[in-house]
Amino acid sequence: MTEETKAATEFGADVFGDEAIKTYLSKDTAKKLQATIQEGKPLDPSIAGEVAHGIRHWAMDRGATHYTHWFLPMTGSTAEKHDSFLELKDGEPIMQFSGKNLIVGEPDASSFPSGGIRSTFEARGYTAWDPTSPAFIKRHSNGATLCIPTAFCAYTGESLDKKTPLLRSMQALDKSLKRLMKLFGRGEGHAACTLGAEQEYFLVDKEYWKKRPDLVLTGRTLFGAPSAKGQQLSRS
Repeated sequence: MTEETKAATEFGADVFGDEAIKTYLSKDTAKKLQATIQEGKPLDPSIAGEVAHGIRHWAMDRGATHYTHWFLPMTGSTAEKHDSFLELKDGEPIMQFSGKNLIVGEPDASSFPSGGIRSTFEARGYTAWDPTSPAFIKRHSNGATLCIPTAFCAYTGESLDKKTPLLRSMQALDKSLKRLMKLFGRGEGHAACTLGAEQEYFLVDKEYWKKRPDLVLTGRTLFGAPSAKGQQLSRS
């Protein structure tokens, strides 16, 4: 196997993405989940059980024995509350992961900053599954853990993390876009935010451009080597 083939095979292997969804979920459930992920439609609660079952099988096939609701509290770092797939039923050990365990968790919130929005005795924090962010496997020295991206909120509904405000902002943007699309008679659209490499563009004065052979000959700066002058307005 070449390095290119190996990279193509391994890239995203520990992410519960489109291929895993199609493989481990029924066609109908996969369609409903994809509608939530790609079109922003409300999550159908009836598919939670099958999704949880499929994710558990996928995670265990990837070597995971535990799961965690992975969230981003206002500490500048990430946080996790680990649980095992192992449960006891009638005294017998079984591997199980329910839809309820997938959708919501209840980590202790007393140690997280709240900005004064609640007292310590009211420190009940809940993690809510965010299906728009794919679950992934986190590998460590003791094995592997299924990480479920979640939003983290107080029992009052106030956000205790950095993800909830982002999701609410995206929801507000989507709502405004749909109103705008309807106003212009363009039907309904869906606002989707993506993350990628930053693209920077520069306007170069024609007189400076003439002094840059790389720009004159290629129409752009060359990748992989320093440009002919470097910083155009620098005196160094």
